[in-house]
Amino acid sequence: MGLTKSEIFTEQQNQLANLAKVLGHPARIAILQHLIKLNSCICGDLVEEIGLAQPTISQHLKELKSAGIIKGNIEGTSVCYCINPEKWTEITQIFADFFKEKYESKSNCC
Repeated sequence: MGLTKSEIFTEQQNQLANLAKVLGHPARIAILQHLIKLNSCICGDLVEEIGLAQPTISQHLKELKSAGIIKGNIEGTSVCYCINPEKWTEITQIFADFFKEKYESKSNCC
């Protein structure tokens, strides 16, 4: 989304769109699912678990970390990642609020 046009939308619309963009890649979803399933910090096994090259995994981790969805800690020569619980709660609420909007199907539409 262009910087010049984002100001015509609400903060909530921009926030939801940015989160959807970050979550819009299946590798990032797989990474998050793995982190959630293990409920602990992961250092090196994401490459084996996800099946993508290390640079690709690193790029996806960078995007997730930039969005604040995950946190990383340096331990020796590796970086360990885990879900950021505060941000996860915030994201859950943002999407819940969006999907709570009432939609009523009308017959003869499309």
